[in-house]
Amino acid sequence: MSHYSQKIGKWGEKEAEAYLSEKGYHILFKNWRAERGDIDIIALNNNCLVFVEVKGGSSAKYGPPELRLTNNKKRQMRKLATLFLAGTEALDIEYEFCRFDVVVIDGHQNKFEIRHYENAFLVS
Repeated sequence: MSHYSQKIGKWGEKEAEAYLSEKGYHILFKNWRAERGDIDIIALNNNCLVFVEVKGGSSAKYGPPELRLTNNKKRQMRKLATLFLAGTEALDIEYEFCRFDVVVIDGHQNKFEIRHYENAFLVS
């Protein structure tokens, strides 16, 4: 990944974090890493533990950013979420259920749109 792509990715994650915080989400972790991947944001929303994938894009050339969330990425998020949940007892996090959300940052720093898909996908 190029330096420019990394910079844009970090910017998009910060925008997503600010957006979710504004909506009342309590951000627990950013870029939580385990094994071969990370979860962009882990947050609490009322009694729900939310695993958030942030997707960004500034070009329509490859279609909307939502389309870049592959089945492989969904499976990877499920595996990572399972690892996270296995360690939550030590963290003393109270929640009743979990879900996967996607936050899309579509555009560039001067002009962008945020789309938030709650409970965006189920994984098997």
